[in-house]
Amino acid sequence: MSLYAHYSLMLDEALAALEAEGALPVGIDRRNVAVEPPRDASHGDLATNAAMVLAKPAGTNPRALAALIAPKIEAMSGVTSVEVAGPGFINIRLTDQAWRDELSAIIVAGESYGRSTVGKGSRVNVEYVSANPTGPMHMGHCRGAVVGDALASLLEAAGFDVTREYYVNDAGSQVDTLARSVHLRYREALGEDIGEIPEGYYPGDYLVPIGQSLASEFGAKYVGSPEGEWLALFKRKAVVAMLDLIRSDLALLGIHHDVFASEMELQEAGLVTRSMATLEAKGLVYQGVLEAPKGEAADDWEPVELTLFRSSQFGDDQDRPMKKSDGSWTYFGADAAYHLQKAASADHLVNIWGADHAGTVKRVQAAVTALTDGRVDLDVKLVQMVRLFRAGEPIKMSKRSGNFVTLADVVREVGKDVVRFMMLTRRADAPLDFDFAKVVEASKDNPVFYVQYAHARVASLGRKATEMGIATDGPADLTLLDAEELALVRHAAQYPRVVEAAALAHEPHRIAFFLSDLAAAFHALWNRGNDDPSRRFVLENKPELTRSRLELARALAQVIRSGLALMGVAAAEEMR
Repeated sequence: MSLYAHYSLMLDEALAALEAEGALPVGIDRRNVAVEPPRDASHGDLATNAAMVLAKPAGTNPRALAALIAPKIEAMSGVTSVEVAGPGFINIRLTDQAWRDELSAIIVAGESYGRSTVGKGSRVNVEYVSANPTGPMHMGHCRGAVVGDALASLLEAAGFDVTREYYVNDAGSQVDTLARSVHLRYREALGEDIGEIPEGYYPGDYLVPIGQSLASEFGAKYVGSPEGEWLALFKRKAVVAMLDLIRSDLALLGIHHDVFASEMELQEAGLVTRSMATLEAKGLVYQGVLEAPKGEAADDWEPVELTLFRSSQFGDDQDRPMKKSDGSWTYFGADAAYHLQKAASADHLVNIWGADHAGTVKRVQAAVTALTDGRVDLDVKLVQMVRLFRAGEPIKMSKRSGNFVTLADVVREVGKDVVRFMMLTRRADAPLDFDFAKVVEASKDNPVFYVQYAHARVASLGRKATEMGIATDGPADLTLLDAEELALVRHAAQYPRVVEAAALAHEPHRIAFFLSDLAAAFHALWNRGNDDPSRRFVLENKPELTRSRLELARALAQVIRSGLALMGVAAAEEMR
């Protein structure tokens, strides 16, 4: 149990004691009571909002309640002083020994430090990437892939049961275009001069091997055949080949999905019809006419009666069509059925979507609420674009024109760890610039390098101590650590609560932010030895102090390793 969790539990016991004494109402809701670092470190080691949260339901004022809570906290082991501040915050100072104990706890816990059971085994389906199966992964897909995968790992660390899912959009017109593009390459493989790739087709050379494979399998059987004889077959073959390519590309980033769900299979199994029947049985489907587009109506707009879902009853801006005027399903109709399928084996759904899907969020959330009677919730994280730069010039991408930067090329150039870390250095909903020169720069301005360098420096300490003949596996007297060194323990000890908060908020970038701050604090501690040699981590004539400082460094390295692992990034042992 981490230090913050320990004092949260002790505070809860203290509040229960106040209930038993009649100072608090029995059964008062304490879920929003928190123990956390104070905003200003000079105010103490811990702070709690207990009095602020509980005063109103307790029928008292926060400072009066804080005065009752403070003595209970002051009596806790490891507490040196308690102060009621402002309108009723309670600031707490701990003994140095409390932080030494936490340092030892980090070492003992090892990789499990920071993991929690807050998820209680609740099932979460995280759907991410879900790029159309029409070509290799490019950098437009990369950020969502990394955010989704890191979030899945983060949720697992917080005690959730996670399913990683990829939705294969293989029932749309873009897959028909893919099949026609592959047919051209098939004819080309058989010796035909196909000339320029027609406008609207996929021109990329990545389709050449598929065409060659089909030529080898079928010979000239479909060269002059009507489209109706080969389109469905070529669609299936092309999608399978594209998914193999996509899996291979994602594997370069260390990303593997548990489920690949097919839109075509969903429709063929009648799941869209069944989801429609479910909504109809609830009186949530009707025949109606949508309002004209806002602003000046288009000249060719005509009112058409459609099958509509009452999504406005569930927070959407208006009701949404489930079927087109020709009786075919809208994309939303299929999407609703797909989410019902996911919800059958999940308690929570999380979708990682590109920002261009912002307009569909409310309607899909409405469908999930309606179809599951509110049992399952859907959180959609919108991921903004990544802007690529090389030599100061922006790189433009277009899959349809065949001019795009593939994910595989970027990983091979700068490495998996650099790509993954960089994708998490901003909030997902903020644009991110990826400069090929800056992401491999060996400077403190490059967060990837700075965090990796911190871990590598720790690894170098052990090697240096061994070279000096200092035994590094002996007992460490942690009372030798000074105030600055214990301050670093305070920083590292926040890791478990950062993991928990990031998991509950579905924001994996918080781990990158935390590691960057922790690495900066470590480097600052390291650099003090440049001015004063006695403050270096390894001192040849002081083996006891060296072992104590190495214990501190090992704890920091463990936290950095754990955080990097959640991000899917390896911890460097040395920088080359």
